[in-house]
Amino acid sequence: MKETAIDRTVGIAVYAILGIVLLLVLYPLVFVASASISDPLTVSKGEMWLLPKDLSLVGYERIFTNKEIWTGYSNTILYTVVGTAINLVMTIMAAYPLSRIDFSGRHVITGFIVFTMFFSGGLIPTYLLVKSLGMMNTMWALIIPGAVSVWNIIIMRTYFQTSIPNEIQESAAIDGCSNLQTLWRIVLPLSMPIIAVMVLFYSVGHWNAYFNGLIYLTDRSKYPLQLFLREILIKSEVDQMAGSMDLSVQKHLMEAEAIKYAIVIVANLPVLLLYPFLQKYFMKGFLVGALKG
Repeated sequence: MKETAIDRTVGIAVYAILGIVLLLVLYPLVFVASASISDPLTVSKGEMWLLPKDLSLVGYERIFTNKEIWTGYSNTILYTVVGTAINLVMTIMAAYPLSRIDFSGRHVITGFIVFTMFFSGGLIPTYLLVKSLGMMNTMWALIIPGAVSVWNIIIMRTYFQTSIPNEIQESAAIDGCSNLQTLWRIVLPLSMPIIAVMVLFYSVGHWNAYFNGLIYLTDRSKYPLQLFLREILIKSEVDQMAGSMDLSVQKHLMEAEAIKYAIVIVANLPVLLLYPFLQKYFMKGFLVGALKG
């Protein structure tokens, strides 16, 4: 089919818009990465706007010698791995029964689950519940209250309903498979795209979470990385507001600025490295699971 002038014009416009969006998304990432390895004084003066200038690794040096940063890093990895595993199991356990057409009452149960998306107990009742369960100052306070997402249950249930023919499950039942065997041997192997989506959604959520840690944790040895990052950012802002002409204070402010950029890179690097491995599953699973049906 021959491409018309209008088609070419629309194509050029689309690529131009996508190029602008790409630049808007990439520029902050490139700037932060460049600022983290540039001289902080150069960055603060605005002399560096894209590529690194006057190379300096003082931010990374301070991070790698800070024991609390590594403590937060290891805690965040632990919370992310354990939390994502629990989230995934809970989501599958809820989504699979609700996707079965032979499960009576599934619409009513779905309605009750969806109700919790719009109405919740609130922060104070949740805090009192966590406290009464003895989870204060433990990693479970960061994992159990958000053990499952209703939105993700709906996405996974929709994927099971639209992407896995019911005839396959009926054939498995005729061959003697129980519901658990059907789920383990047939449904899950065919659901890797949506599982990859869930892993990405949940892991990014755990990795970036800081509010629950701020509320429920008092022991600094259990702080996630994001809490230490928050402290550094707040301290940097307070120091800048206080201001001083003292050279030692100015040097400290410059180092804090370098640390701020460096820790953003260190904190987000694992997530950035995770996405390329899940990209092909992510796009397929997200579009099929969310748009069909």
